[in-house]
Amino acid sequence: MKNIIEIENLHFSYRDDTGNLSAEVLKGINLNIKEGEFVAVLGHNGCGKSTLAKHINAILVPTDGKVIVNGIDTSDDSRIFELRQCAGMVFQNPDNQIVSSVVEEDVAFALENLGVPYEEMRRRVDDSLKAVNMYEYRLHSPAQLSGGQKQRIAIAGIIAMQPRCIILDEPTAMLDPQGRKEVMSTIRQMNREKNITIVLITHYMDEAAQCDRVVVMDRGNIILDDTPKGVFSHVQKLKEIGLDVPQVTELAWELKNAGYDIPDDIITEEECVEAIKKLFGGKTIGSS
Repeated sequence: MKNIIEIENLHFSYRDDTGNLSAEVLKGINLNIKEGEFVAVLGHNGCGKSTLAKHINAILVPTDGKVIVNGIDTSDDSRIFELRQCAGMVFQNPDNQIVSSVVEEDVAFALENLGVPYEEMRRRVDDSLKAVNMYEYRLHSPAQLSGGQKQRIAIAGIIAMQPRCIILDEPTAMLDPQGRKEVMSTIRQMNREKNITIVLITHYMDEAAQCDRVVVMDRGNIILDDTPKGVFSHVQKLKEIGLDVPQVTELAWELKNAGYDIPDDIITEEECVEAIKKLFGGKTIGSS
């Protein structure tokens, strides 16, 4: 698979009120993401993960270094329109992304601006709403929907543009557990069935554990980049930078520290149950 995102020696600093550069937020990021990958980016607040996400969509451009998305240099102003058709972005507050009073009109909004012919637009709107299981709500007002449903509508609007990559900046941060579950299910489906590259900025460890790959940032640098199992086996290192790990990983880590022979790369409840059963010779706790 080829790289759809190539980030080389990315440095970035915001400018203060006087126009001078402030302290560096990103400090020489190098990162390649292959087409079809599902990548989570983790880090505590202020580590630079959202700033990194905005570079992939050219909301921000590097102070130094390069970001290439599907062969397009994000600093090339003449290709911004083309770039954003390839790489769509979903933010954490769905209310800030909804612009129409009817669901299907909201999904069609960007397509109208792109000049997509009506028949093609109708097909894309219907298909994208079906993809996020919101087709039956197409004539509803977004104001009548739950937070999770609104976020799925925002995702449908991006899908309708037929991007090759979607960047999601903490899309479940403002949702209840059911809304989070709905949105994550939609994201996984897009990745698996449509081979859309997903870059998920999140602070939920259980969401990161569902991805193909996890990138961990701290103070503007990438400090870990591996599979979820590989990253979450570094429990102590993650704790030192203020991050948690999935609850089952924490339990396995505590058991290992207590002297039990248990793997240190457990990330699912099923793996944890099997590991504990092995400790007891295949018996469940309390059995004779």
